[in-house]
Order: sequence, then C-alpha cells, then structure tokens
Amino acid sequence: MADNQRILLIFNDPTSSELVERSVLRPEGYKVFTATDAAEAREMVEKQRPHLVVLGEALKSKDALALASKINREHPNVPILWLTGEDSPELINQALRSGIVELLPPPLRTEQVLAAVRRGMERYERWQEWAKTESRRYTGPLLEQLGELERIAEVGRSVTADLHLDGVLTAVVEAAVDLTAAEEGSLLLLDEAEGELYMRAARNFAEDFVRTFRLPAEDSIAGEVLRSGEPTQLYAEDPQKIKTAYLVHSLIYVPLKVKDRVIGVLGVDNRQTDKPFQDKHVTLLSALADYAAVAIENARLYTNTEVERSKLEAILTQVRDGVIIIDREGHPILVNQTVRKAFGLGDRDFSDQSLDKVFKHSELIRALIGEGDDPLRVEVEADEGRVFSVRLTEVPEVGTVATLHDITYLKELDHIKTDFVNTVSHDLRSPLTAILGYVELVERSGEVNERQAEFIRRVKLSVHNITDLINGLLDLGRIEIGLEEDIESVSISPILNYTIEGVQSQIRERGQTLRADYPDELPPVVGNPLHLRQMLDNLLGNASKYTPEGGEIAVRGQHEGGQVILQVADNGPGIPLEEQSRIFEKFYRGSNVGEEVQGTGLGLAIVKSIVDNHRGRIWVDSQPGKGATFTVVLPVAEEGKAKR
Repeated sequence: MADNQRILLIFNDPTSSELVERSVLRPEGYKVFTATDAAEAREMVEKQRPHLVVLGEALKSKDALALASKINREHPNVPILWLTGEDSPELINQALRSGIVELLPPPLRTEQVLAAVRRGMERYERWQEWAKTESRRYTGPLLEQLGELERIAEVGRSVTADLHLDGVLTAVVEAAVDLTAAEEGSLLLLDEAEGELYMRAARNFAEDFVRTFRLPAEDSIAGEVLRSGEPTQLYAEDPQKIKTAYLVHSLIYVPLKVKDRVIGVLGVDNRQTDKPFQDKHVTLLSALADYAAVAIENARLYTNTEVERSKLEAILTQVRDGVIIIDREGHPILVNQTVRKAFGLGDRDFSDQSLDKVFKHSELIRALIGEGDDPLRVEVEADEGRVFSVRLTEVPEVGTVATLHDITYLKELDHIKTDFVNTVSHDLRSPLTAILGYVELVERSGEVNERQAEFIRRVKLSVHNITDLINGLLDLGRIEIGLEEDIESVSISPILNYTIEGVQSQIRERGQTLRADYPDELPPVVGNPLHLRQMLDNLLGNASKYTPEGGEIAVRGQHEGGQVILQVADNGPGIPLEEQSRIFEKFYRGSNVGEEVQGTGLGLAIVKSIVDNHRGRIWVDSQPGKGATFTVVLPVAEEGKAKR
C-alpha cells in the first residue's frame, strides 16, 4: 500500500478523473487530488506538493506539453505521466523535452497504469535520496566549519567573561585539540630570564611532565616561531624528535602575539597516529592563539590594576588624615582607620549601607551630603572633642571623596592665642591711657618749643595707633568667637545709609566722590546690626583710605537668587594678583601701599570674620593700578526666622 503518497490528476473530464481515482489509485492507498485546468493544476502543485502528476488523455497535446513544461521548471523533482491518445516519435520527443517521464497510449489497462505510477514513485524516491546525499556532501563541510566557528566563539566569550587565566588558557588548549583532532595540545610561554619555554597549559600530557617541562628557546622549532612570529606545520611518517623534546609524527606551532611581541606558542601534535594536519588547522589555531594572547594581556592588566588598587587602598586606609569615599548612590565604599577610630565605627563592613546607618554624627552626615554652611569645606566635632576640617571633592565616575584633617591642635592654639591677645590688650590699655594723659598734661603745664611739640605729636600718634590696634584685636577676638548678641532680621538699606553718612566727612576732606546705587528696600538678612555696620565701615574706610584725592568710590547693592549682594569699589592702586589670596589675613598689607597710608592690617580680617559669621562670602576683584572691588554676598533672611 502507498500510504501518504500524493498524486495529482489533471483531467478536463471530471468523469474520467473520478474513474481513474476510484478504480485504480485509491484501492492502492494513494492520496489523490484533482484539477480540471492549468491554473488550478499549478495551484494544487504549490499547495499539496504531490509526489507524482498524471495528465489526462482528454487534454490537448499543446496544452498538456505547456503545462508539463511549467510544472517541470518549477518542480523538477516531481515525475509527470501522460495518458495520451497519440503515439508518435515526434510527440514522444516533445514530451521528454517538457519533463514528462512516461507516455501511456490507449488502450489503458489498470495494471499498466499502476506499473507506470509505481515507476514514477520510485523515480521520485531516487531523486529525493540523491538530493539528500548531495545536500550532505555540500552542507557537511559548512556544518563542520560552523561548529568550528561556534567553538572559537565559545572560547572568545570565556576570554571576555573570565579573568581566571588558568581556566581560559586550558579552554584554549582543549579547543585546539578538539578542532584539530590532535592527540595532544600545549601552550608554551617564554621565561625571558632563563631563555626557555615552559608549559602554561596542556591537554593529554602527564602532570609531572607539564610541571617540569622546559624547552630551550634558541635551538627548537617553538623558538623559531618565537623569533619569526610565523606559524610552523611539520609532518613525518616515522616519529622523530624534531627539536621538540619528544617524538612526534606531526605538529603545528602558532605564535601568541601581544602588541607585535611574541610571548609564547600554542601547539598541537600527534605522537601515536601517523596523521598530518590540514592547512585550515593553522588558521584555527591562530585564532585561538589570538584569544590566548588577549586573555594573558587582560590578566596582566587586571593584576596590575589590582596591585595598584591594593596599594592605593592601603595608603588611603592607613593615612593619618581621615578619608571617606562615597559612591554615586550615596553609599560609603571606603572608610579609613582614622575615621573609624575618631567616630567609633570599629571594623564593620559598610557595603551597600546608607550614610545615616554608618555615621551617628549628624554634622558629619550633613557635611558629607554637602548641606553644611560651606558645602566644600566644613568643620565637624568628633568624639573626645577632636575637630576635623572636612573637604569634599567630586571625582567623575567614582563619587565623592571626603578628606578629614584633624585641626584640634589648631583650635587649641587659636584659643590660646585669643586668650593671650585679649589679656595683653586689656593690660596695655591702662598704661596707654596713662601715657596719653600725661602727654596732654605736658602741653598744659607750660609752653613747649616747636621741636618738643613735634615729639608730643608723634607720641600721641603712636599711642592712637597702638590703641586702634588693640581695639581691633579685641573686636576681632569677639567676632571670631561668634555673634555675641541675639541676632535679628536686619534691613541692609538703612545700615548702608548710616555708613555712607558717617564716612562723608572723610571723603569730602580728600575731595573724593561717592556714588551709591542700591534700592531703598533691600531684603533683610539675619545678623548682628552692629557687626554689619562695622563691616561696611571698614570697607568704605579702606576704599577712602586707598583712593587718591579726587578719586571715586562706588557702593552698589542688589537682591538676586535669595541673596543680598553688596559691592564697594575704588580706583586706588589695586592689589597685586599674587597677594589677593592673602588680603584677608591678619596684619597683612599690600606691598604696593605707601608708608604714608596708616593702618593696622586688621580691617579686612575683621570684615572676613563678620561675613563668615553671617554665613556669607566675600572676595576681591582687582588689577594693579585700576582699583579694587570687594563683593559681599549674604543670604536673605527666611520668613519667621530671627534666630539661628
């Protein structure tokens, strides 16, 4: 029985088609489909994919030959039978050229038709078997190559995904043996100090042999590959010791190159089997050698990176300054021993913990997240009264690095200094007052000559200068401690008016001009009004002192972005660029200031302390010979906040 074998009947006459199907084909188990014209026939061929096509005898010869020709062109594997009433040599030739394999002339008998159908089916099966054989013959090498490429790709993935060098190199050698069907494989690296090759990875070699193997690089095939940088392939029918330290029939060595430098050799060999390697095996091994070289270089770079990272971590961990590294998600990834000891953190692991889970000091947390008064540098008090200056640095692709410098001793020195200055200043005021009183009594006790009067004038001037210095030191000491009185919401505009009014006499005496440019109502700031007045007095007094006669002074004020911005500008001698960073230091005076300009060098230091106490900022912009502009920025008072 012909189960599942499909036959397409093409008859113009449905009655004839039904007769052939019912009485001849179906009893034999064939699955039959029918068509009555060429269009339907071609559609059924595409849809049903028959194993055999039978053209009916009622079809005209021209139509039957044309249809057969089309079916044969589109489906050359499908045999075509033709039941025709004609039987001439010319017709037979035309039929064969059209792809018809057999003509059946009348009278038709059932046995004759079945025999022809069986021959057609056998022809179909033979063609199918031939097609499969040819397919295997052509696709076999392609599948083999595909398998080789997949194996190489697998090694490549292991190189990129695994930094464990032993595992990667072993995978390379195993792939080399499998892809070449070799008996053994090895990966040799050069020991430059000894001038020898040693076995870094191997397949099918004894472990003791691998551990002790050493091959001179000078007088060996592997050494020649090292020097030339080119692959070598050898074959000998009789096993020979071909400068390899062991007998082989055949071998391949390919170089391992890192940046045009050969660092080793990948090889396979056959010691037992008299079988040569193919040229394609050299190509495959070269690809694997490239992967091995990449793995070795990656491992070297990774090892170097790990060593440097360990060194850096050791330095950061043991350095005397505190170091905290915070990743971009806000988790501390490094907290060195100084910080751990100062804040009582112990040796706990802080991986993936938030700052508030690690640190209990709220001031430190605020500093680390940049919420301090100065987000770049703040002072934090740790346990046992230790004080640290915290500086934040943003590092791209890492996060934030916080360095904590212990300034406890500086605070103590500053406190001692302040106490000393205050004590000395208070002790000096009484004798100075006495000196000034006695000098004035000298003038009242009788006439003095011109020279004596000059001496008295100089004594008075010196006493006044020393008194100003003492008063400045006392003021600075009080200001550095902090705002003494309860602070309040202060309107800046009236203070500016009072300050300008107070300095007008000095400005008129020097023939100077003062221009004021600020609104009548600037937003209030939180602060001490007396200190703010002192700040503006010092700035305007300095501007008048250093501005030449007939010069111009400008006072400007504005509100911008929640801040009050004040500027005092003059057209005096200016400040040398290299000295501008020190201008707010105590007792510092510019090198371009003449001796005729009197001063203690404390005015700007007092201004800086007042601005700092008011959570503000101050800086100077100046060019020598073109004057100086001092800018003060103070935060606007928040509604409902009169104290802090």
